[in-house]
Order: sequence, then C-alpha cells, then structure tokens
Amino acid sequence: MKIDMVSETEYIISEFMLENIRAQTYCVFDLEATGPNEEEDDVIQIGAVLLNGRSGEIEKTYETLVKPSKLIPKAIEGLTGISNEDVNEAPEFTEAFTEFSNFSEGAVLVTQAGYEFDWPLLMNECSRNHLRIISNKIMDTKVLFAYLFPEISEIISTNFLIKTLNIDDYDIKRHHALGDSVLIARIFMELMRVMSNREIDEITIQHPITIKRVQLQKLL
Repeated sequence: MKIDMVSETEYIISEFMLENIRAQTYCVFDLEATGPNEEEDDVIQIGAVLLNGRSGEIEKTYETLVKPSKLIPKAIEGLTGISNEDVNEAPEFTEAFTEFSNFSEGAVLVTQAGYEFDWPLLMNECSRNHLRIISNKIMDTKVLFAYLFPEISEIISTNFLIKTLNIDDYDIKRHHALGDSVLIARIFMELMRVMSNREIDEITIQHPITIKRVQLQKLL
C-alpha cells in the first residue's frame, strides 16, 4: 500500500491488494485523541471489534481509555465525554497498544478516514513510545467506497456514508471509540454486500485514486 499526502485537502492511494475478502477476519477500530493533529496529539481511547468477513457478525470487542501525556482540552472533553479525571488512572499508551496488538493479531485492520488520521496517529504514538508498529494490512472504508463508486465526488465523511448507505446509527454513541467502531463495522459490511452483489472477491487498487480529506479541525 502506498499513500501520498499531496495537500491538506487530498491524498492519493495506490498499490493496494486484498484477496479472498470474505475469508478474512477484520479488526475494525477507532481512536479518540486529545485533538485533530495526528503528529502532535495523544490517543485517549481505543475501541475495536473483530468482524467475521463471511457472516458479518461481531465476534469480540475491545475498548480502553489511554492516559495521555498532555491535558485533554475542554472542547475534546465535550465532544467525546472523556475527561482528564477519566484518564488519570488509565493505562499508558504502551500497555494499551500491546493489548490492541494482541486483539487484532492476524486480522485486516479497517478504519474510517484512518489513512489520514488514525493510522498516522498510531504510528506517531508508537514512534514516541519506541514501539514497533503492527504489520497488519489496513483498509479505509472511505477509500473502499471511492473504489466501488468512482463517480462520487463528495468528501466521503462518516455522515455521508451513513446517509448514502442507509446505515442505522440510532443506537450508536458517536465520538466514542467502541461506538464508532461498531458504526464503521456496519458501514464496512454494507460495502461488503455491494462487493458480493457485484461478485467481487478481491480489492485491487493499481491505478492511483485521489481521496478528499476530512477537515477534522472543523469538528472542534
């Protein structure tokens, strides 16, 4: 997989392949952080679900708060519901990441807008803590949507996917890592149904696809 961040508003994805998509186990995950800067902010919560690619069922869940090295801003406390008091006794990133690595072992990672935020945030946290990043293959639902629907030109945000794919989110706690992981899993399984209907059993991105980035600072 090759990701080129060409500007603050776009990136290009190429050289990605995933075969036997329904035979895979997927670890759908989401991170909450002290802010929208993947280079400087800290993880404060990790959520993940293990998804059976054949049945579409969630088999296991994982969530933990993470103690950051900096204070959580008031805006983020309001957005996530996670306070500085909540994370005061939480495990530090090294412990939480080890648990997450064990939980996701052997699975294909799945995120939403993860190529532009969650994945680089995770890599930067690993670098700061002198940890080796996990080697799992990682797929982004917005890239998968762009791959399946190249005629769509909108920014492929989570809300866009919910509306376009008619995803039920009434019972989801948003901006909560486990809640958003369940929501992303529903989005991903709907895209899997699209691929099944088209008799697609592998994803191959040979020619570069340009993806419009979500402007996370607007969430604050």
